[in-house]
Order: sequence, then structure tokens, then C-alpha cells
Amino acid sequence: MSTFDSVIFASATEQAALLARGELGAVELAEAQLAQIERVNPKVNAVVTLAADTALEAARASDRRRARGESLGPLDGLTIGVKDLFMTRGVRTTYGSTIYADNVPEQDHLIVERERAAGLVMLGKTNTPEFGAGAQTFNALFGVTRNPYDLTRTCGGSSGGSAVALACAMVSLADGSDFGGSLRAPAAWCNVAGFRPSPGRVPSHPTRLPWSTLSVHGPMGRTVADVALLMQAIAGPDPRVPIAIEQPAEMFAGSLSRDFRGTRIAWSRDLGFLPVDPAVTAVCEASRHVFADLGCEVVETEPDMRGASAIFKTLRAAKFAIDRQHEMTHHRQLLKRTVVENALAGERLGGLDTWHAEAARARLWHAVREFMDDHEFMVWPVNPVPPFSADQETLTEIGGTRMDTYVDWGALRHVVSVVGLPSLSVPCGFTADGLPTGLQITGRHNRDLDVLRLGHAFERATEFWKRRPAIATTG
Repeated sequence: MSTFDSVIFASATEQAALLARGELGAVELAEAQLAQIERVNPKVNAVVTLAADTALEAARASDRRRARGESLGPLDGLTIGVKDLFMTRGVRTTYGSTIYADNVPEQDHLIVERERAAGLVMLGKTNTPEFGAGAQTFNALFGVTRNPYDLTRTCGGSSGGSAVALACAMVSLADGSDFGGSLRAPAAWCNVAGFRPSPGRVPSHPTRLPWSTLSVHGPMGRTVADVALLMQAIAGPDPRVPIAIEQPAEMFAGSLSRDFRGTRIAWSRDLGFLPVDPAVTAVCEASRHVFADLGCEVVETEPDMRGASAIFKTLRAAKFAIDRQHEMTHHRQLLKRTVVENALAGERLGGLDTWHAEAARARLWHAVREFMDDHEFMVWPVNPVPPFSADQETLTEIGGTRMDTYVDWGALRHVVSVVGLPSLSVPCGFTADGLPTGLQITGRHNRDLDVLRLGHAFERATEFWKRRPAIATTG
């Protein structure tokens, strides 16, 4: 392996240590990753707007701070890919839509504001489906983002560009959003870690729906420790966000080590009712013993989540109708079919429909809460199938079971969104075809750090994250 590879494929925590010891400069790191983008991005289409000039300026500023002996945070000088759903001051933000092809915001989204304040160097914007709608990353503006482990396959979505940029060592860290699994699905298919935090853990501003808890923002990294590192920058309360959790981001700076002996884990192959491809089941089952080896008591069981999808579809449609109101009024002909369909479904809802869904959601949340009184974690697959063709808009069936909408095949993920629990996608192995598979670790209400600790223990025992896509290495 080349020295070049050893630097860019190092975990963000390792890169941070090199920066702190003076063995690596921020400009040196940024230039190496920009070279990797130039070499690999044409094959995968992960970074859609490059910010090389401003990135190098930020990297030089980081090196100057370090040379002057200023007090620096743990992320200063590391690089990040920012999902193209987040406003970035002075850098094009398109939301994956032709409507906003030339949009250059005058302000940062809060998550970007915090990333800049932490000294992170934004190398560019990462691809997303139009307005983040769908677990397949493609749009009419930039095209398809491809899976680096097999360029004929999808990388998942909607944070697909971020996952691929990480997998290909184009950036140190990446951010994303997760409504029905948009951080977890692409992480699982790209052999990286993606974390859906508890609602309010990473506050969102500006937003039209500041009380909403279905969609969250969060971190992605090559390792779970990298995810925790980015949480130190993006988590924490904000007075502009009513659901922000009043706990400091510094809680993620502590050790990820923990003794898991006696910890009860609910293990499920399919939640008892969902179709799952045997290839996925085989990979996940092969890693099940790791939790037992850690001392956990692994029990085959799951809560009854059968009503979660109906709740999710109702609340999702209502949110789409609100979020896309302007585009539906003024640019409907430029929206992709599924965005229009989701918005129309929301417009058709009756006055009490969303409240009935919220009441059902409350009943489900309490049922899951009571279930988790006896099981600290729930573990099941992230995606029900290996990555499908990049030329296929969505998954229409699994093992003969028809998917009525493009939302249906993501049920393993969106059931977790409905109950608002912290959930981590962590690499758990590869299919016989060499395609990555992810395991989903879900924890109790607001116990984000515990989820990361179990994921970290699993990752250290398996080290699947160290397997790299061949197209991204130089030797």
C-alpha cells in the first residue's frame, strides 16, 4: 500500500492525531484528498460541487493556528464532505434539483456553521437524490452516484454521496440527514458507519418544522470513533431549536470502551414480518456471535412494529406537502414523479389523519419502550437486500414480495425513525459477490453514546471497515 493511501484511508481520529503531532499538515491532507477526488470521483460521482479554493484557504488557516500554538479543537484541519441538502454560505447548494442548479446561499445551515467553527475544511458538496427523496442517489442535475465496490450497483441514499466519498477516502468525515434511513442505508452499502442520532441531538436550523422529530441530521465516518468525533462538533443545544437536547457535545469526547457483559440484546433477522434476502441474513448471522463473545445475552425476539409503516407514510406525506409547497406551486413540472406523488399524498390527508398517526405513534413508542426495559439494544439488518442495480430507480420486490411504493423496502430502517431512537449502521461483512452489508444497532431513548459504544466494540472485534474498494486504492 502506498504512503498516499495510508494517509487518506486512515481514520479521522488517526488523521487528527497526525495533525496534532505535526506529522501531517492540514494543507497536505486537503491536497491529498483533492487529488483523490480528481482521480476517483469521475468513476463514482460522489462530490458534485468542489470547493477546492476555499478549502485550501481554510486548511492554510488551520496550519497557521497550529503554528502559532493556538488552542485547537480535535477536528481542526480535518476535511468534510457536506450533503447537498445543507445550505453552505458562498458554495452552491442545489438540493439535488434543477430548480436550484445555480443557488448560492448567503448563510450556512446550523450543522455547517458548527463544522466550520470546529475547524473542519469543507472540500465540497456530496450528491443526494432530489430533495433527499429516496434511498437511491440520483438526480436530473448530476446523475447517479455509484457504489465503489461495484460500479454497476447503487450506493443507497439519500446520503449516498457522503457515504461514497468516505468509502473512497475523498474526505475525512461526512454529514448527512436521515428521515427513513438516509444515513444508515448508504453507510451499510458502502462499508462505512452512519449514525441516526436522537431527535434534537443535532439541532436543525433554519427549518419550517422545528418541532418535527422524524427527520434528523447526523454524522458519517469510516469508523464509529470517527462518528463520535464529528458528534463533538455538531451535537449540543441551540436556543433557536425547541427540541434541542440540553446536553453538551463534549459528552462524545469520552471513551467509547464499555464492559458489555450481561447486556441483553434483542436480535432479529426480519422483525418477524418483513422480507429479507437470504444473502443479507447469512452475512448478519455470521456476525451474531460477536455480541455473545463480548459477553452480551443475545435473544431472538423483536417488538411488534407492524403498524409503523402506516404511521411513517402518513407523517412523511404531510411533511413533504409542507416542505415542497413552494416547488409544487411554482415548479411542479420540474419535480421528479415520486416527489410530486409524496406531496400530493400529503395534500390529500384529512384534518385528523396526521393526529391519528401521531396517536398511533405514541402507542407504538410506549410498546417499544416497555420492550426495551428488558433489552438494552435491538439489532437487525439495515437493508433487506444487497445493493441493487444503479440503473434501477427503486426496489420493486424482495423474494417475490411486491413493494407497493419506493418507501416500502426501507421498513427495516423507517420503523426506527417512527419511534425516534438512536440507531447506528455499522459494517458487518460482505456477500459472496463482495458487496458490503450493514448491521443496525438501536438503543434506548436518548442513549446515543451507548449505541456508539456497542458499535465501537463490534467494529473493533470484526474490523470490516478496513476493507477498501479496489477502485479507490493506488497500490
